[in-house]
Amino acid sequence: MSIEMMKGAPAPENAQVTLGNWRQAPFSRWGFCHVREVVPTARVRHDPNNVRTLDTAPRDILTIPADTGNGAMTVEEILNATDTDGLAVLHEGTLVTELYRRELARDVPHIVFSVTKSVTAILAGILCKQGVFDADAALTRYIPELDETAYGDASVRHLLDMTTGIEFDEDYLATEGAIVRYREATGWNPGSGSGPADLRSFLLSLAGRERPHGEVFRYLSPNSDLLGWAIERASGERIADILGKHLWQPMGAETDADITVDPLGAARTAGGFCPTLRDLARFGQLLLDGGVRDSAEIVPPDWIRDIRENGDPDLWARGDFASQFPPGMRYRSQWYVLGEGDAAFFGLGIHGQYIYIDPAARVVIAKMSSQAEPLDEAKDNLCLAMFSAICRTLAG
Repeated sequence: MSIEMMKGAPAPENAQVTLGNWRQAPFSRWGFCHVREVVPTARVRHDPNNVRTLDTAPRDILTIPADTGNGAMTVEEILNATDTDGLAVLHEGTLVTELYRRELARDVPHIVFSVTKSVTAILAGILCKQGVFDADAALTRYIPELDETAYGDASVRHLLDMTTGIEFDEDYLATEGAIVRYREATGWNPGSGSGPADLRSFLLSLAGRERPHGEVFRYLSPNSDLLGWAIERASGERIADILGKHLWQPMGAETDADITVDPLGAARTAGGFCPTLRDLARFGQLLLDGGVRDSAEIVPPDWIRDIRENGDPDLWARGDFASQFPPGMRYRSQWYVLGEGDAAFFGLGIHGQYIYIDPAARVVIAKMSSQAEPLDEAKDNLCLAMFSAICRTLAG
């Protein structure tokens, strides 16, 4: 029998979700849907007078078969195998599938981990169009304190495309080292007093370099937190406020979102965003529509086009993830791109979070999960096979 988390006054010790266990199964099933009760967060405001209505036309997609490369599985079987908390599917802007499991509900935000990176990069594109930010500028233009760090000669573009050469080991299961100090600094782990007590101080402590910037794709979350810091410096506003003003409100979100913050209020733009499932799907639909809603440009179409058309496949092929994903992929501005032309592109977060956009099929898929392992190559491949099968079926 599964344990009901956080039931009781107080809950039994084995059912208590804490700062020390909220990302560990089975506690994560509750923790991922109640982040604001565990980690400090800032509110990303929506506009209740400007909510984008989603038309609905339910379709039964659960029996669709997907070729997993190791036999066929139905969508329902894959959802079960990948610890799904929620799934929303839009076709031509219409909500055709919406399901919730465990702690998730329509009005409940769920952390999407590194899908946050993709959201942050879209905000960067909005500010670039406004002339507030420059994706090709030296990083020290916005954060001069980085001059004596490993980032001293890096550009914003190096951050966006994950091509910095800094020394950092992104091992999610590590029990010691820089990544542990990193999580303590963000407020995601209990503090040990062994390292910087806030996120920005941690970022300024990264002094080692493995190679020159721009030589290879290497996925490193500190890059994305620095991107958020640079955006705040350029705009003079907090990430939560500018996300609300420039994205969440104009796109028509129906619910406030959250983003985790450290003890000094620095937003975790690498992984702390917590939207509702429907609003994550609305975000994907905005990008599928070229950044435009009701004839009003919200995200620059050129920025979306650049994501879909650019990114260096050779840098990707030499990088961390090439062996784990289908061949021919690219990475651009914190988005994964599956190929050329009208290929799908997606944001991916640990423990099974996705926003998947297929321009050819006119399909958007938002998936929230509580997979036990941060990285699970087999489950990622199941999800990609499922998404492809759904898109082919809906496109007819």
